[in-house]
Amino acid sequence: MSENNSKRYAIIVAGGSGKRFGSELPKQFLPLKGKAVLMRTIEKFDQAGATIVVVLPVEHQQMWIDMCKEGNFAVSHTIADGGKTRFESVKNGITAIENLAEGDLVAVHDGVRPLASVELINRCYDTAQAKGSAIPVVNPSDSIRQVMDDGSSRQLLRSSLRAVQTPQTFRAELLKGAYDVEESPLFTDDASVVESAKHQVTLVEGEVTNIKITTPIDMIIATQLIKEQ
Repeated sequence: MSENNSKRYAIIVAGGSGKRFGSELPKQFLPLKGKAVLMRTIEKFDQAGATIVVVLPVEHQQMWIDMCKEGNFAVSHTIADGGKTRFESVKNGITAIENLAEGDLVAVHDGVRPLASVELINRCYDTAQAKGSAIPVVNPSDSIRQVMDDGSSRQLLRSSLRAVQTPQTFRAELLKGAYDVEESPLFTDDASVVESAKHQVTLVEGEVTNIKITTPIDMIIATQLIKEQ
């Protein structure tokens, strides 16, 4: 936990449908080594001492409640309604946090990133406490090209680029204020919302194992990583 009285909160956004994954079951509910992906994600933030809000589409909430009962999953968390977009979902998650105070810390995390280590989560909270924000990033391993409007392309300097992960973590007043705006197409993640409010974000070292499960191949990789842990 942090050295002062700041409280740690986590908004875990779990709005996937499973269509891209090719599954009728939403991917956050798929079993990963005997436990739902979302359950594994929640457990990591519980270990980091966070009060947890899980943002779920209304149509998935009863399914989730039943899964928790059947699996004896007892980690305390609040359920908030998912919105039509990720921006709306995060905004609903912020609203669902009771007694959110200035100086508190809020991490926003993808429900389908179950392998973020507790060390990474703590690093994000600690950096956000000191700097106001913490955005985990990793160096891209592939060469990257930018495609222009005319169909041509150009190489981008890989050493100057970073791939962005979650949990993206902020002081409460900074995040809450940044989200008190109308949604923009330029908002691709929480960092972009905060930057639009004229706040500079701080990058921290992420983890190559902190993968986002979007395809069946990702599930295979995640299973192997858990075995090795």
